[in-house]
Amino acid sequence: MSSKPPVQRVGGSTKRPKGPKIQPKVEPKPTFSRGTIGVLIALTAIAALSVSIGLGGFSSTPKPLASASPSSTPSASSTATPTSGSTVQCEYTKESGPQSKFVGLPDPTATPATKTATVTTNQGKIVFELSPKTPCTENSFAFLASKKYFDNTPCHRLLNAPGFTALQCGDPSGTGTGGPGYKFADENLAGATYPRGTIAMANAGAGTNGSQFFFVFKDSTFGPNYTPFGRVISGLDVLDAIAANGTSNGSTDGAPKKAVTINTLTVN
Repeated sequence: MSSKPPVQRVGGSTKRPKGPKIQPKVEPKPTFSRGTIGVLIALTAIAALSVSIGLGGFSSTPKPLASASPSSTPSASSTATPTSGSTVQCEYTKESGPQSKFVGLPDPTATPATKTATVTTNQGKIVFELSPKTPCTENSFAFLASKKYFDNTPCHRLLNAPGFTALQCGDPSGTGTGGPGYKFADENLAGATYPRGTIAMANAGAGTNGSQFFFVFKDSTFGPNYTPFGRVISGLDVLDAIAANGTSNGSTDGAPKKAVTINTLTVN
């Protein structure tokens, strides 16, 4: 199993937008007294309960995305809390260097709203809602869709490891190094979780969102580093079938064995 995400490039950046990274477990090996062990057991039980609640357990239906918590503000993230009918000013920074496809910059003024994306692939249709909690991400995604940016493009990566799953799409070049020629800040990261049905942005680090995104098809334990901006409302069976086909290299992380192509992607 590969522990590193594929390298991607966003615009002229030397980094590559990556989807979720698998964090290796480090098992503790110290020796403790009986009293200390008792305390550790109690703390472990509390921690396990917290994780279970945070992940929501495994489920066959998508769960709502986590709300942003004001107690923690990730670097390079949007700190504005959008309200219905209000407008938010976004910053989309054009990048120099080669891009796989540049169709312009989105309007920086975004209005939070619940929108619906319909993704028609060669293996079936997937429908998901875009969250008003991520207005700048939603605004960018809708802009690219209106320019037919995603039409006739591949989903280049399938990650299907225990606790970490993703079908990654959004790079017209299909290499994992392409982007729209601009980047923007993260949103909705504080307290973010990635249950089955989540749609999130791939990136090359904080504040480097572009066009690449991924579908989570099983509850996953990624760190809160990828903007969750939607949830699948129809088509999870399509994602399950794609995952069941495996990868072209036979590992848990690689290109889908059966090629996945987005024929059309619309946002309404």
